This record gives sequence, structure tokens and C-alpha cells, in this order.
Amino acid sequence: MSTATEQARIQSTEEAVDVEDGGDRKFVTALARGLEVLRAFRPRDGFLGNQEIAERTGLPKPTVTRLTYTLCALGYLTKMPRTGKYQLAPSAITLGYSALANLGIRQIARAHMDELAERLAAPVALGIRDRNRALYVDISRGSAAITFQLDIGSGIPLARSAMGRALLAVMPQDERERAIAEMAPRYGAEWPQLEREMRAEIDACIQRGYAISAGAWRPGIHAVAAPLSAADGSGVYAFNCGGPPYQFTEKFMHEEVGPAIRDLVRSVEAALNGRGR
Repeated sequence: MSTATEQARIQSTEEAVDVEDGGDRKFVTALARGLEVLRAFRPRDGFLGNQEIAERTGLPKPTVTRLTYTLCALGYLTKMPRTGKYQLAPSAITLGYSALANLGIRQIARAHMDELAERLAAPVALGIRDRNRALYVDISRGSAAITFQLDIGSGIPLARSAMGRALLAVMPQDERERAIAEMAPRYGAEWPQLEREMRAEIDACIQRGYAISAGAWRPGIHAVAAPLSAADGSGVYAFNCGGPPYQFTEKFMHEEVGPAIRDLVRSVEAALNGRGR
């Protein structure tokens, strides 16, 4: 199995979710399955066929075939006649842009993110929790030479990433434990070690205000993240900043990046609360 194929398999496993009703009479399974098909498309994917969608969602291929037909009829997917594969259509894209436009923290945080990206010469991102992953909703690259293949809409695993660990740290304890319990089956034999490392960073984040991932997600990426819980209850967010290990050394992360991204959170909190800074 190629490295790219294995990475796709791991990501699909980490993002998998049960879309059955679990006995809830108000739950519309057909709707949930249709939304899972739309969620199967990721940034830079291009086109997906029914078999690929079935593998990503865990749904039977005949079910996927009916769902993609329906979503095309509704204008949420477009089918390419030559290949028989699909891509998101404007109606689906409009939903995403509407959601981003209504996420006011992006406008408030942008100037702070730009300033920090320039100062640290590394990209700074804003993310939210999306099931068992952290989802990028904004990113500032500044003029840094460092670039990663991540953009708005990219997802990274909660358990492995600094952003994910920061998001877990700011969650209520019972909700955090449920989220961690849901992760465990996805990692198999590597879970005990990964869980120890993850929990240590969650505890550290609660104490010092930021979490670290030193190659846990990808060997060539070290990152620092700090959480923000909106005082009005409108959402839980995290900011991260990362780079290659030769730049993001342990000393640099603790002495420079951690305090800087923690200060960014304080500035954004002050702006959200109308205090400025």
C-alpha cells in the first residue's frame, strides 16, 4: 500500500462517524447519510467516485449511488459525464461560505494572526472542533517561506495535533472524556501511548495555556496551539502555529511560540468582549 493511500485510509478512519439513528425517532437517517456524502469531499480532492465516497463514509455503495444521484438533482453535487465522478456544486459551496461569513471571530482575529505570522515567520491558523478532528476556518501565512498543504476546510486529528489537544483542554471534562472514549477504537494498538501523550499535553495546556505536538501528527511538523472559549458561549476555538523541527525546537516553542500564541488569544478575547487591547 502506498504512503498516500495509507494516509488516506488513516484519515478516513479518524473521521468516521456512526450516522445511524441509535433508536432516536426524531433522527432522519437518510438526511444524515446525505450530509456524510457531502462531508466526504475535502480540500484539493478534485473528483470522487461512488466507490471512493463509500470507502470514506462507510456507507454501502448502492446507498451512495442513490444519494449522489439525489444530491446532483438538488444541485449540491456535479457529475462529470466522462469519468462518472462528482465534485461539490455551487449550492454546497455557498453553504460553507455562508457559515464562514457568520463566524465573526475570523474578522476580529485576522489582524492579530497576520501580525504573529509575520513575527514568527510561520503560518498561524484558527480552528474549531468538528467531531474527532480540528477544522481550519482561517489561516494567515504572512510572508513566511514555510508552507503546508493545509487551507480553510482542512481537518487534522484531535488526538495527534496541538490544535486538537488545545480544543480538548478547554472542553468540559465530561464532554472531553466522551470525545476521548470515541477516539480510542480508531487507533488500535498505538492508542495507549498516544493517549498518554495527548492527556499530558491536555493537562499542560490547562496549566500553561498552550499545547504542543512534536511530530505526533506528521514527523516533519512541530506545532503549538492555544484555546479560546467565547465568553458568550458562541463557540470554542483554537489558534495554532507550526513549522519544521529545525525551526520549532523545544526551546523555541516554549520560550517564543507558546507565550506569543497565548497573548494572541488574550488579545482576541479582549476584542470579542469589546475591551480592545
